Amino acid sequence: MTEKAQSNNAQSKEDRVAKAESMATGFLDFARNDKRAADRAAEVRHIIAILHKWGIHTLGQFAALEKEQVSLRLGPEAVQMWERATGKATRLLKLVQPPASFAESFEFENEIETVEPLLFMLRRFLQQLTLRLGALYFVAKELQLRITFSDKNSYEHLFKIPEPSNTVEVLFRMLHTHLENFTSSAPIIAVALEAESTKATQQQFSLFETALRDPMQLSETLARLTGLLGAERVGTPVLEETHRPDAFRVEPFAWQLDDTKATGDPLPSSALRRFRSGTAAAVLLEQKKPAHVRSAELQGAVVQQEGPFFASGDWWDRNAWARAEWDLQLANGVLCRCHQHEQGWAVDGIYD
Repeated sequence: MTEKAQSNNAQSKEDRVAKAESMATGFLDFARNDKRAADRAAEVRHIIAILHKWGIHTLGQFAALEKEQVSLRLGPEAVQMWERATGKATRLLKLVQPPASFAESFEFENEIETVEPLLFMLRRFLQQLTLRLGALYFVAKELQLRITFSDKNSYEHLFKIPEPSNTVEVLFRMLHTHLENFTSSAPIIAVALEAESTKATQQQFSLFETALRDPMQLSETLARLTGLLGAERVGTPVLEETHRPDAFRVEPFAWQLDDTKATGDPLPSSALRRFRSGTAAAVLLEQKKPAHVRSAELQGAVVQQEGPFFASGDWWDRNAWARAEWDLQLANGVLCRCHQHEQGWAVDGIYD
């Protein structure tokens, strides 16, 4: 036998082995999905081993056998395998609902440098998205805007809708308000808009609770203020975790209130009306204690004082601070708080 014939025989033998393994894998996949997967897998291997001894290595060869002979010699499991191989078996398909995706995108033929074509496409996107959302009884709770520029950079912004809605005008007004102050250094070549869906919900308030009259109007007003003043100047003031007076930060405004009710300490009997910011003062000291105070807000001799109350913080930072506070009663009966720092004295406020 020549080397070429031996090579062909070896190749044909490898093909038969590969086809046999493929057939065995196919039947085993069906067997694993049954509750008795282990028993059926063993029986399938036994049947396939018998078929290999008969010289049957492909599905075509197995399908060419007669059904009655397969049943007599190999049993009912082999009949099921034969029906699958011949395409006569009926197997119900499990319907899988693909996840709904509400997204629209468009690439402009020519680069655009004005906002009008962009707003036109965004309105078209919203019309299509709200139509698809309404068909499934969904509403939009978030909008993800993506703008692609000619220099391969992109801009993304997430719009959180205060009251989920499917109204095109309401959603478009939110996008239009944001884009009024939007600028870019490169022309726009593509735009995409994606909506996050949710079920429409109705909220019932208690006797003394009320909802926002127009959440969308509030959101639009905040967006306009953010565009005019900047994000760092619009929001809700939150006290910093420090003893430094008047230390706070601004966080984005949230219209959802926490379910837990804050139980704070009872209010003091007297309140300090603080000056924003502290008024500079000239203080005369006697034996290292304030004896006379003069400022733009008040002046007079000190008849009684409490202090000093030392406070400091952020010593590890360049914003380190330190001060000594005094509570003073003036001759005219005014109670005030003053403090001394590195630059001098200042009046913090007057007690009621």
